[in-house]
Amino acid sequence: MIYFQDTSDILNETENTWNKLSDKINDWVDSAILSLPNFLLAVVVFVFFIVLANLTAKLLNRIILRTSAQHSVRVITIRIYKAIIILVGFFIALGILNLSSVLTAVLGAAGVAGLAVGLALQGTLNNTFSGVILSFIPKIQIGDWVETNGFEGFVTDINLRSLTLKTADQNLVSIPNSKIVENPFKNLSADDRSIAIVECGVGYESDLELVEKITVKAILNALPQLPGEKVEFFYTEFGNSSINYQVRFWIKERNAKDEFIAKHKAILAIKKAYNENNINIPFPIRTLDFGKNKFRSETLEIKNHNTN
Repeated sequence: MIYFQDTSDILNETENTWNKLSDKINDWVDSAILSLPNFLLAVVVFVFFIVLANLTAKLLNRIILRTSAQHSVRVITIRIYKAIIILVGFFIALGILNLSSVLTAVLGAAGVAGLAVGLALQGTLNNTFSGVILSFIPKIQIGDWVETNGFEGFVTDINLRSLTLKTADQNLVSIPNSKIVENPFKNLSADDRSIAIVECGVGYESDLELVEKITVKAILNALPQLPGEKVEFFYTEFGNSSINYQVRFWIKERNAKDEFIAKHKAILAIKKAYNENNINIPFPIRTLDFGKNKFRSETLEIKNHNTN
């Protein structure tokens, strides 16, 4: 059976639906009008905290510049400070909008999401916390020459992800912060005095005491030592063609190039002193035998065999 609805009933239902929709829209408009002052106030408060964060961050930057804190510490401290101020302004703005329940839900969701993100980004978060640690370690500062993880160079940047080195060939190398914290590193700039080592050998016919005296004097003339420092000379072994020794001396070293320059000067001074005193620096001589006698005897045997 088919039932036909009266036209008046359809019109009444349509009118009722429209009235409900109109009432709902009117309620939304009234609510928006009533909430508009709070919304504007919340926006003003949030913008105020952003401006406040930027202005006070500049003041904080000037204060930190007067201290001995390194550049990376200053940068990370300012970033954390600005983030905290802006978050405070955001929460106050939500409170003005009477969105405390929403705020609670957001914080709860943020906690769950943070746990998930933390598990997914363990390496990244490890680098971030390691970057904070590196920034507050006085043993590594921007401008230092550092050797670590198979690379060496000047530290040009320390951020929340990696440490950047500028190597001797003028290339930039980024090393994750966690690698720096977990592995040993050598900072040549921490102390500008270090020991360089040069190894050499003299002939067996040499006067060893005279060689030691001349070598030490040559080093002292080329590379003066500071009070409390001295040149150390040690014979190390009887080599195949020479008596080998090792000479150790202090140099001013802020990077790897300084060591190369110091060794260069030391070798020039030692060779010049040896030339002036007729001291021989021998080198091994090898004689190559290509088996000529054996080849000659085999040739004679072949000739005799052909004659027979």
